[in-house]
Amino acid sequence: MTGKQKKLAIEMNKFHRRIKKGRIDVWWLYDDGGLTLLVPHLLRLPKSYLEGAELRVFTIASSQACAQADEKKMAALLSKFRIPFTDVRVIADIAREPHPSTFVDFLLSYIALVAEEQRNILAIRDFEAIIAPLRDNEKEKRSGLIADVDLAAQKKRTIRQLRARELLQLHSHQSDLIVITLPVPRLEICSCLYMSWLDLMTRDLPPVLMIRGNQTSVLTFYT
Repeated sequence: MTGKQKKLAIEMNKFHRRIKKGRIDVWWLYDDGGLTLLVPHLLRLPKSYLEGAELRVFTIASSQACAQADEKKMAALLSKFRIPFTDVRVIADIAREPHPSTFVDFLLSYIALVAEEQRNILAIRDFEAIIAPLRDNEKEKRSGLIADVDLAAQKKRTIRQLRARELLQLHSHQSDLIVITLPVPRLEICSCLYMSWLDLMTRDLPPVLMIRGNQTSVLTFYT
């Protein structure tokens, strides 16, 4: 077995071996009903590979001035829901401009995805040529590639995702698992741009679990 094969085998079996003194970082960036908090809590229970792991919770401040108050509120909320935690951190500068090098990484990610998308388009065109006589072509579908108008329209969201990457690299690069709220895949966001966000956010990090609840509450507490 070569060195690469051994490394691949180790990675494939990572989730079958219990990690002692593990750490889970939860990035609860949007209110999704609490699923992003519940799943990592369940992963700490007996029989899990992360049994007894520390739980750190990161969330976004409602404003710069309220960061400290938001931190206390989040700690109280976790205690109310009986979710043991090690630390709570409130991020107050999520909207800050990311470092220029992060933009470079984003562009490289986009270029790679565009190349893959173009290969897929060739296969899709062959398929569409076969099924064309069998379907109603009411409107032409978008190719999914990123146009300048897409980048301009989604500039604010792009900056937020790039800044999230910087924060993940800063705070969670040594965690055993990162659980983060999945950004909403809206219809007005083209597929290549959306996948570029996800690719960059999770690159060069420990295992990342992206979760999005449907805003139905999954957490309960005693009154």
